[in-house]
Amino acid sequence: MKKKKNNKNILTFKSRRIVGNTIYNVFMLLLCFTLVYPFLWTFASAFKTNYQIFHESALNLIPSPWTFENFLSLAEIYDIGRMVFNGLYLAIVIPLFSILVSSMAAYALSRLRFKGSSVIFILLLSTMMIPSYVTLIPNFAIMVKLGLLNSHWALILRAALSGSATAIFLFRQYFLSIPKDLENAAIIDGCSFSGVFFRIILPNSKPVLATVAILTFRGTWNAFLWPSVILQEDKLWTWTLGLKVLSEWETSQAVLMAGSVISILPILIIYIIFQKQFVNSQMSSGFTGT
Repeated sequence: MKKKKNNKNILTFKSRRIVGNTIYNVFMLLLCFTLVYPFLWTFASAFKTNYQIFHESALNLIPSPWTFENFLSLAEIYDIGRMVFNGLYLAIVIPLFSILVSSMAAYALSRLRFKGSSVIFILLLSTMMIPSYVTLIPNFAIMVKLGLLNSHWALILRAALSGSATAIFLFRQYFLSIPKDLENAAIIDGCSFSGVFFRIILPNSKPVLATVAILTFRGTWNAFLWPSVILQEDKLWTWTLGLKVLSEWETSQAVLMAGSVISILPILIIYIIFQKQFVNSQMSSGFTGT
């Protein structure tokens, strides 16, 4: 009798676990679909006509028929290749400068202990609460004085010299998780602080490097306000800036959806390539003591 009851309890437990896992998986699938659906709808709408977008069901994600007229219309309005190249060029160069400056600042704050380092770190974090609009006019005046108005260098230098409080925070927290013994062993072997930084610290920080690269790439690619102030000639515009200007007068929803697809693709590709490092960094950053 006891064996029968035990077997019955085991079956009941297994059936409950199966039902619970099924409900959980269905819920997660619905949640994922809810989050991904707007992107699927945007992609599908880029290959539809305006009539299909406004008269067909929103759940119909398969264009019938498929049309590339929206992308051809964009090509007639803008030089897509030049704008995409400008955006990618800035979204690659700016993260490189930003990573270099932010990682060096984070290394000084995490490894080179000196009087007032904690105060400096707190002040850096406090800058995250200052809206970018506050520094817009001073930065513009500086770029005018330097003769960099209407130049990509104004965007590059501002990002490189100002650094990023978020990037410095991520780097600092990750650097603290790297064993101090690696650094001490390199110093004993005669390695300088710069050698330790470039040969030991950075090679062991691939996850946080990928994270900062993705975040900076996304922020640079999507930037609108500062580029719209500095870049006054359309030949220097990025695709995001051109799409924003286009949205102010273009009446075709399908054409705007085609432009949105072009805007989304670079970020999606970068995230797919570096998603493993991004997740690893998010799991390890912020859990190390100061």
